[in-house]
Amino acid sequence: MSVRAAGTTGLAIAVLAGMALVWQLAATAADDPVYWPPFSAVAARLWTAWLASPAAWTESVWPSLSRLLAGWAIAGVLGIAAGIAIGRYGVLRDGAAPAVAFLRSIPPPAVLPVVLVLLGAGDGMRIALIAFGVVWPILLNTADGVASVDPVQRDTARAYRLTAIDTVTRVVLPAAAPRILAGLRVSLSIAVILMVISELYAALNGIGFELIQAQRTFRSLDVWAIILLLGIIGFALNAVLSVVETRVLPWRRIAEDGTT
Repeated sequence: MSVRAAGTTGLAIAVLAGMALVWQLAATAADDPVYWPPFSAVAARLWTAWLASPAAWTESVWPSLSRLLAGWAIAGVLGIAAGIAIGRYGVLRDGAAPAVAFLRSIPPPAVLPVVLVLLGAGDGMRIALIAFGVVWPILLNTADGVASVDPVQRDTARAYRLTAIDTVTRVVLPAAAPRILAGLRVSLSIAVILMVISELYAALNGIGFELIQAQRTFRSLDVWAIILLLGIIGFALNAVLSVVETRVLPWRRIAEDGTT
C-alpha cells in the first residue's frame, strides 16, 4: 500500500471513528436511551443480532442482497444496452428523450401498487421495482458516454472497416466506460433504498421486513442496528464496485495519482 493510500485509509477510519464518538456523546447527553440509544449499545446489538448471527444472514440478509443484486443486474443489462443504442443514433436519442424523461420522473414507490398487482407479492415484484428505479442513471450515463466518444475514434473505426459489434466493444464501450461505471455506482445506492422499500409491504423476510417489524413493536435499539447494517451494506457494495472500477480502468487511478 502506497503512502497516499495509507493516508487516505487512515483519514477515512478517523472520520468514521469521529462520527461514532459524536453519536455516543450526543446520545449520552440527551439521556434518552429508548429512542436514541448510544452508539456502543447499537453496535453491540448489531453484532449479536446480525453480524454474528447465521440465522439473520440466511433469513434476512441474503434474501435482501439477492433481490438487490438481481434487480441491479437486470437494470445494468437493460440500461447499458438501451444507452448504447440511444447514444449512437441521434434520431433514436431525440425520439426516446420524452419517454425517458417521463418514466424517470415517476417515483419508484408510486408504481409499487401496480407492480404488486401485476407480479404478486413475491420476489419478482421486489426485483422489478428495484430494476425500474435504478435503470435510469445507468441508461442516461451510458447514453451520454457513448454520445461523447471522440469523433476521431469513430472515424478510425470506420476507416479500418470494423463491424458494428467490434466498434461497440473495442471503441465505444472503452471510451464510455467511466460514465457507465458512474451510472452503476449511483444506481447501486438507489438499489439499497428500493430494496428496503420493497420489503416494507407484503414481505415475509428481508432487512426491510425486519426494520418495519422492529418499528411496529417499538424495538428502537433494533431499528438503529438495522439502519447501521444498511449503511455497512451500502459501504461494502460501493467498495467492491470501486475495486472493480480500478481493475477495469487502471489508467484512471494512474492519472489521478499523477495529478495530485
